[in-house]
Amino acid sequence: MESDALLMPLASFDLLDQQVAQALQLDGRAPFRRIGEVLGVSDQTVARRYARLRTSAGLRVLGLSDPLRIGLTPWFVRVRCTPDAAGSVSEALARRTDTRWVSLLSGGTEICCLTYASTPGTDADALLLQKLPATPRVVQVTAHALLHVFFGHDLSPLSRTGPLAPEQVRALRPPPVAADGGAVLLGDEDRRLFAALTRDGRTPAAELAAVTGWSQTTVRRRMAELRAAGALYYDLDFGPGVLTPDMRAVLLLEVEPAALAAAGSALAAHEEVAFAAATTGTANVYASLLCRDARALYRYLTGPVAAIRGVRRMETAPIHRTLKGPSPYLDPARAARV
Repeated sequence: MESDALLMPLASFDLLDQQVAQALQLDGRAPFRRIGEVLGVSDQTVARRYARLRTSAGLRVLGLSDPLRIGLTPWFVRVRCTPDAAGSVSEALARRTDTRWVSLLSGGTEICCLTYASTPGTDADALLLQKLPATPRVVQVTAHALLHVFFGHDLSPLSRTGPLAPEQVRALRPPPVAADGGAVLLGDEDRRLFAALTRDGRTPAAELAAVTGWSQTTVRRRMAELRAAGALYYDLDFGPGVLTPDMRAVLLLEVEPAALAAAGSALAAHEEVAFAAATTGTANVYASLLCRDARALYRYLTGPVAAIRGVRRMETAPIHRTLKGPSPYLDPARAARV
């Protein structure tokens, strides 16, 4: 098991390593040959750099489902605990497979996470309305449904601020997702496919065929269909500390309904925003922020955020520690700390 001391910040890697990482953020299953052609290196070189990032930066390529595209409702949950209970409650939440992005806020007295059931029709409220409020030393639980993602999923700060030139980004970026339609219905084989991809988005087609019972041709065709419909996307997860700035924070905005779409578009263009979505509730916009330090956060809040029209109220909370990232499964580096 690797310790945090063995994981290196991405900025400490050379230009090619950073280019490979951005290429994988753009298309997690892009063949090494195609990445090499765009970067001007051999596919063997790309494969070596990918192995280096996996070892030294804890990189994982994840194939994930968009819950809104497969008939599930994701919930943004905030849990207030007594100070002595926040650690144990957050660790228990991180170990569940129906949670994502489990973090401690406000100096470790509050927890936030995303959660949703694994399949439509299951009891998604069991965690929200029964187990959490009944947990000893849990003071308050609030939950708001996520309605629309402005920035996130396959888009990240790395995809827009990485070192690739615009023409390289265009060459690697997959075709745009089809216009929003009805929910994509998943069968048992699809669920087995997602279970494998959430652990390793680059799992070879032969292994996916063995898991699903399909032929390799069917596996490739189905993944293409799911991706074109927006049900499947690829994201990167790094080991703790690799992409972590000095100041991370949650931003909650109460925005006038008429200005909601414009406010979301504005946030999506800000380099400080790692994720932004519309939610139910009085605070109807949720965003995760990455800033260099407290002064940079202050400048961002009093500058770009203050300039967004229609904002009635703003709330921020510093992120003390992130126990779990975008995958439903804890990666080894994080699991060692939970």
